[in-house]
Amino acid sequence: MDSTHERPIRWGILATGRIAAAFTEDLHEAPGAVVAAVASRDAGTARAFAVRHAIPRAHGSWQALADDPDVDVVYVATPHAHHHPAVKMLLEARRPVLCEKPLTVNNMQARELITLARERSTFLMEAMWMLLNPALRKAADLLADGAIGEVRSLHAELGWRAQVDQRHRLRDATAGGGALLDAGAYPVALAHFLLGSPDRIHAQAHLTPEGVDEHTSILLGHPGGATASLTCSFAATLSQAAVIYGTRGRIDIPANLFNPHGIVLHREGLEPMHFPAPAVIGHGYGPEAAEVMRCLRAGQTESPLVPLDGTLAVLRTLDAVRQQIGVRYPHDDHD
Repeated sequence: MDSTHERPIRWGILATGRIAAAFTEDLHEAPGAVVAAVASRDAGTARAFAVRHAIPRAHGSWQALADDPDVDVVYVATPHAHHHPAVKMLLEARRPVLCEKPLTVNNMQARELITLARERSTFLMEAMWMLLNPALRKAADLLADGAIGEVRSLHAELGWRAQVDQRHRLRDATAGGGALLDAGAYPVALAHFLLGSPDRIHAQAHLTPEGVDEHTSILLGHPGGATASLTCSFAATLSQAAVIYGTRGRIDIPANLFNPHGIVLHREGLEPMHFPAPAVIGHGYGPEAAEVMRCLRAGQTESPLVPLDGTLAVLRTLDAVRQQIGVRYPHDDHD
């Protein structure tokens, strides 16, 4: 990879759904990014997506995208259960990858991919855009500076009422369905980001007849005594917000907690302080695209801001939650 900052980074898009479209739209606005190709298992779908988003090449297979010599990095936006085979194929072709969250449906699959990426010295990053949000990084800095004293608890919830039938992926265990991976991954990742990995995990859930969670409550205990109370749902619309409580104040993270436009610091005896985030272009995926391109230009195979070990830690927690609430995926049986 050319180390100069002027060289454009050529992106391939693997998948053609809603998130792939939103990310592609933001890439068109990202300095130094070029959307070079798109791939789908259906050639017609790929061609239609390419026309709609002004992409010069459309591939009718994932492998064709992996083999495209004019692509520097691939963004994977398939449903959860397809992340593992897609990313594995790309890494085996030594193609750098940005993969939507969660990286895989369980920790075992993620360890396999991360081991492969490190063996091949090939860039891999989970698209946990929340960790690159300037407002949330400011919150982490405030906590580190002791702005609210000693942190005692984090409350975070994310969920919506999704009226879907049993055939929808949210209710399909083979697709990695349930509220936990779609919505809960964000509050859990936020707790890891702000408080570190937990050493105690307790969870309860209401399951659908198909055996996936539709509403889950999680209590995490962290070294030092802080706790995190987290809720995710596709049975009820939640606040989509978070609050961090300390011994001398609190920090409010308004909706949507995964991409807030600012935070508010409250301290005893003082007026609230607002910390707005810089305006984002488009849907807000620009910062993660910029981090990927920065890493590639610097010759880095992992991002220090979205570290792979952090991705593994979050998946360990998600696995532990699923074990407690009784949700199993077919993919677990092969681990």
